[in-house]
Amino acid sequence: MLATKIAAAADASPFPAARLSLQSGFEDVDLARPAVDAEEVVRLGLKRSRSLDRAAGRTREGPHRADLSVFFAAKDMPAALASTGEQKALLIGLVLAHAQLVAQLSGFRPILLLDEVAAHLDPGRRQALFDLVSTLGVQAFMTGTDEALFEAIEGRANMIPIGRANGE
Repeated sequence: MLATKIAAAADASPFPAARLSLQSGFEDVDLARPAVDAEEVVRLGLKRSRSLDRAAGRTREGPHRADLSVFFAAKDMPAALASTGEQKALLIGLVLAHAQLVAQLSGFRPILLLDEVAAHLDPGRRQALFDLVSTLGVQAFMTGTDEALFEAIEGRANMIPIGRANGE
């Protein structure tokens, strides 16, 4: 349900919406059922598989086998098959939607750490990113090696150039 809310929040963004799917790592668990029922199914399944796991020398199912799948909603395709730029746009949309959801549910605005986030974004999408971060009202730290990518937020943000120890 939380993943659905995150994906829905991304729909209003200039970044493409993602559809998320979570595989629990347990074969026979219906995640739509009440948690108490799911916990009992997991407990019994782990108990039944102890001897098989011991013989295999590994745990064959469990939370370590969980998998989050991301789909490019507009193209109805796995994100792994999208272009690098599309994957980056999907990820940025998810990060911003998650930040918005955290703020709505908790009442606290998260701190965003966005490394090289502006790289490979066209000027329009870069501007949209900066506007969305500003609209969210979060504290964001954005790094980049090209100052020109951040010209659009000059005067709206504290820019801290970092150089080498010898002054270069």
